[in-house]
Amino acid sequence: MITKTGLSPSGHQAAASVTLEVCVGGANDATAAVTAGADRLELCVALEIGGLTPSPGLMQAAAWLPCPVIALIRPRAGDFTYSAAEIEVMRGDIAAARSAGLAGVAIGALTGEGRLDLQAMAPLRDAASGMELVLHRAFDLAADPFAALDEAIAFGFDRILTSGQAATAAEGAALIGRLVAAAGERITILPGAGLSAETAPALLAATGAREVHASCSAPAAAATGPLAAFGFAPAGGIRTTDPDRIRALRAAIDIKRKTEA
Repeated sequence: MITKTGLSPSGHQAAASVTLEVCVGGANDATAAVTAGADRLELCVALEIGGLTPSPGLMQAAAWLPCPVIALIRPRAGDFTYSAAEIEVMRGDIAAARSAGLAGVAIGALTGEGRLDLQAMAPLRDAASGMELVLHRAFDLAADPFAALDEAIAFGFDRILTSGQAATAAEGAALIGRLVAAAGERITILPGAGLSAETAPALLAATGAREVHASCSAPAAAATGPLAAFGFAPAGGIRTTDPDRIRALRAAIDIKRKTEA
């Protein structure tokens, strides 16, 4: 159980110029991430498939944490082209995030042609009015990232989470740098996907980004016995937050900040 008295604020965001957002897949992971030095959380479940919407109960638990929490709003695995019924589900999920007192939500929808589906996302934006609004990695499947950037700014997004349309942010660093330059002060570009203590400093230097996103997760033991046989857990195992990886990443980006000072 997460309690207000169970954790102390990390204090890193005030001290560091680089914000560290950690994507977590459950209550235990959320607690571990904040303790290890996360400035902000993206809350979801099912990290193994890129994350899905957390339950209302998990949202309520995370609201007690001493850092901003963004709820991922993604109702299913697969593509980001949604039906009217799915949009309505997401509206309800955003209402749950608001009711829980979370800082914001991460959404994204695309048309069949690979453009941002502004019409589909408009009711989601309206449901999230007054909350932080993040465009999640649906952006990485946009046919024209710079057109999508301008549309996201006009739409009212606060941040764009992106790997630079590559498998990892390190591989997409060149595009991320161009997006950071094109965005200027109009919107925050948040690099994420596969970042670690080893890769983040070089990415920050190459792109000029001032925030990073990472899961800092590690695979748990593969499911065996009845859990696997009955389909209660994926055969390949689940992923859980590794506090040591968060601490190492936190230290790496703080060292880079100090060398720039």
